[in-house]
Amino acid sequence: MPPLLDTFVESGGNFIDTADVYSTGGSEEILGRWLRGHRRDDLVVATKVRFPMGDGPNERGLGRKHIVEGVEASLRRLQTDYIDLYQVHAWDPSTPLEQTLSTLDSLVRAGKVRAIGASNFTGWQLQKAVDISRARGWEPFTCLQPLYNLLDREAEWELLPVCRNEGLGVIPWSPLRGGWLSGSIRRGMEEPPRGSRVEKAEKLGWSESWSAYQDERTWRVLDELFAVAEETGRPPAQVAVNWLLRRPDVTAPIVGARTMEQLTSHLAVVDWELEPQQVQRLTDAAAQRLPYPYSFQTGQD
Repeated sequence: MPPLLDTFVESGGNFIDTADVYSTGGSEEILGRWLRGHRRDDLVVATKVRFPMGDGPNERGLGRKHIVEGVEASLRRLQTDYIDLYQVHAWDPSTPLEQTLSTLDSLVRAGKVRAIGASNFTGWQLQKAVDISRARGWEPFTCLQPLYNLLDREAEWELLPVCRNEGLGVIPWSPLRGGWLSGSIRRGMEEPPRGSRVEKAEKLGWSESWSAYQDERTWRVLDELFAVAEETGRPPAQVAVNWLLRRPDVTAPIVGARTMEQLTSHLAVVDWELEPQQVQRLTDAAAQRLPYPYSFQTGQD
């Protein structure tokens, strides 16, 4: 990972996203060792809290005890005295939202966290958090990290409108949906590529599994993705990320790379733009039938 981070920063990148639960702290530890050799103030480091970090009842969730202990542990692993963006990794139905938000506010006031954000919230959960923070004078969420890509566009129904209306940044995760939009899967295949994340997801029951996506809509999206890739002379993965980068509410997609080749391909996305008609073709191919009440409000029913 360090060579990838070096290349990323040398290419002008400065935002690095991780989470305490990734490899049970291992990701933060690797990043922390790398940070020691770099100018900290030039970088924007983001991490998250919410999911289990042990078997104890207080080693999970968004209660005050776990958040406070979580941020201290992340600071130690990252070998830094502040976190630029501290995100709640998902909603916690067991903890009053006021307790979570007041704790995050205290971390900002203490200087341990510079900004806060959310991930994997529903629309009403995000709006409620925004309203409570505003009413109490607490530090507000500055961004949302949702699942959003050509195959997963549900964020457009509620989440993106909330972000637009409340001024939150949007940093989508999984722009290639675990490999579905990478160019390694296409119509006619009867099983995922050997050794792929999609194959692993099928075995482990993860959300990007083969059985969850292999349907006509996915093949339609992939058909158009490959067609546009051929027209542009760019890899399908670049086309998919380029489409997401051009969406009106997106601040920046979060990309992950296992190899230097994957990283350099992702970085090249900022050097070109899809034509408007190509963006529209991909958008149309990925269209979903809106459920009620969205369909009613747009006149589909």
